[in-house]
Parts: sequence; C-alpha cells; structure tokens
Amino acid sequence: MIPPAFEYVRAASVDEALAHLAKYGDDARLLAGGHSLLPLMRLRLAAPRVLVDIGRIRELAYVRAEGGELAIGALTTHHAVEQAAAVATAARALADAASVLGDPQVRNRGTIGGELAHADPAADYGAVVLALGGTVTAAGRGGRRTVAIDDWVRGPFTTALQPGEILLEYRAPAAAAREGSVYRKFARRASDYGMVGVAVRLGLGADGRCTSARIALSCVSDQPVRAQAAEAALAGRAPEGDAVREAAAVVLQGVRVADDPFCPADYRTHLAQVETARAIAEAAARARAA
Repeated sequence: MIPPAFEYVRAASVDEALAHLAKYGDDARLLAGGHSLLPLMRLRLAAPRVLVDIGRIRELAYVRAEGGELAIGALTTHHAVEQAAAVATAARALADAASVLGDPQVRNRGTIGGELAHADPAADYGAVVLALGGTVTAAGRGGRRTVAIDDWVRGPFTTALQPGEILLEYRAPAAAAREGSVYRKFARRASDYGMVGVAVRLGLGADGRCTSARIALSCVSDQPVRAQAAEAALAGRAPEGDAVREAAAVVLQGVRVADDPFCPADYRTHLAQVETARAIAEAAARARAA
C-alpha cells in the first residue's frame, strides 16, 4: 500500500526540529531511523501531513561515560550501542539487547531514542532500561526536563513524551564493582520478534549475596514490567539454587500475561521463568567477574 502524500522537512539542529514541531503541531511526526513510522504509514495506520527528519542531527549521536553515568544520545544507532566500549563496561545489558535487535540493516539505521519513544511492548530496550534504571531527557519549546525511567512508559506505544517534545538522551547509572547486567531474548526464528525478553541487573557483596537487584521483562504484557517480587526473592541471598528458582517462579506475579497465536500465555509464562533463571545466573557471573 502507498502512504498518503506528505511534506518532508529536514532539521539540522534540535532547535530547528522544535521550531518545525511548533509550526506544524499535531500534523507533524519526527523521523529518525524510520523503522516503526514508515511501515505504519504504508499501512495507512499513521498519516502525518509533515515528516520532520531529525536523523542527521549529529549532536544527538554519542555514547559517553561521565559522572558515574552512561549517557547515550537519542540518535545513537543500535550498532553503535552494541560496539561502544563504554556500554560494555557500564551497562552490558544494553549491548546484549542491541546485538539481537532486528537485522544488520535495522541495527545500522535504527536508533535507541526512536525505540524508547515508540514504546512497542515487544521492544528489547524497554526491559533493559527498566532493569538498569536511570533517566530520559526530553526538550520542548519550554526547555528541557528529565523523567525517571520507571515513569517513562505509560502504556502500549505511550510514553511521558509530550506533544512538541524531542527525546534527547538516556542515562543509566554505570555499573559499580561486583555489579553485572544481562539481557536475554527468546524469539521466533522467522522474524526475531521476541516472545519473552528478560533484563537483570545485580549487585553482589563481598560475601556473594545480592545487595541490589532489578529485573524487568518485555514481550510479556502490554508494556515492559518490573518484576519486583522476583527482586525481593533475591534480596540478601546468594543468586543460586533455591533463591534463583524462587525468583523465577514469581517473576510474572501480578502481570496479565499476553496470549496470542504465536505464544500462548502458559507457554510465555514458562519461557519467562526459564529465561529469568538463566539471566540471573549470567548477571551474577558477570558481577563476580567485574
């Protein structure tokens, strides 16, 4: 299907993009990598009158470690996230997710900001950023504001981003000593579309017991979810044996598990439990090696 006619403008800076959004209002949509928006336009599920291309704003493409945090610009490609040494050191789960996201074409054109702004319930970064914690920064005509990552997603394909705003950056606390993170995805081989995604960030004390734990899942419900019952099951315990089994058993406690022809709810629940146990073990191994 051919999309309806639209006007195309290219922004060279954040301020120019914000000016276009202010000028065209609800008729405008931002275009970065385009992997989510363009298919919707071809199916006529989205019909913006104006596309504001921000893909060449170089000031939003970076990965850097600063002040005990990992800062990633919104227009950083998935491939750049995967390859960045700072990511491997400070938030390895992000590199895990970037390496299994789509295909090489998607990874070289798609951006972390585009995925976070789109908020697809099956997206890989959704679980990872919840597990890592941190903040998202957005800019509008009234200035910049920061949103805690736990408050970012408001529902399926819905975020805290307001009309006329642009997502600028994601920041995560850098991994400390004896802290590790991991992301695992179980996907349909035909499309690499996830059935279950699990992200875990663990901190271990000198005695090998968990001093901190954040666990999050994507692809299991209508938005990424924190598994706080599973986190509590690991608190103060060594991440092995019964502790891991108990955490995995309650990882979807309180979650309305998605049910579809590709992955029935009972099978998705089983996958989530298995992948959670594996992710905890891997995160613990990385923490011990850190």
